[in-house]
Amino acid sequence: MSELIEVPADAASAEYRERGSRFIAFVRAVSSEDEARDFRAEVRRRFHDATHHVLAARLAAGTELLDDDGEPAGTGGRPVLDALAGSGLTDAAVVVTRYFGGTKLGTGPLARAYATAATQALASAGRRRLVQGVKLRLRFGHDDTGAVMRALDAADAVRLEETFSESAELEIGVPRTAAAGLRSVLRDSTAGRIRIAGGDESILLPA
Repeated sequence: MSELIEVPADAASAEYRERGSRFIAFVRAVSSEDEARDFRAEVRRRFHDATHHVLAARLAAGTELLDDDGEPAGTGGRPVLDALAGSGLTDAAVVVTRYFGGTKLGTGPLARAYATAATQALASAGRRRLVQGVKLRLRFGHDDTGAVMRALDAADAVRLEETFSESAELEIGVPRTAAAGLRSVLRDSTAGRIRIAGGDESILLPA
């Protein structure tokens, strides 16, 4: 899995017409299959009189989701997913709503229409670069604060939660490729006094 990913910067939409049928594509950033399905449900409620609401999604974890929503197999979800993959965006969902125009298009033109609508919406969504990271929990004495903060800055770590009482406790996000090195630097710079936990929970960080 690549460390750098690109996600939609903004929600976007586009409309394409083919022989009377309207194909309205919507793009949104999502972080789970449930969010993708909820997105489609939202579009379905808004355009309740439409014929179909085709869905495709790609997640940073590697999951892909597609649904033809009653269109002939392979003519809706697959071309939309291919357009999404071709854009390079992930953690993204595309819903293409179709209003049937009275003329059957045939499988080839139908698939191309779905792909065209999706491609146009994806092109207008913009993109934001993120880094795949992990969460770590740190506990250390106040005398080690300076050394810990310098190590975090050098590793481009993001401080998520902070608690300062008798000792300092931090939850941080750090790029996955920097996590092992940061652990080593933190132990060395505090002479082993720091306590480090976590590393299994993933997080996306600004690139």
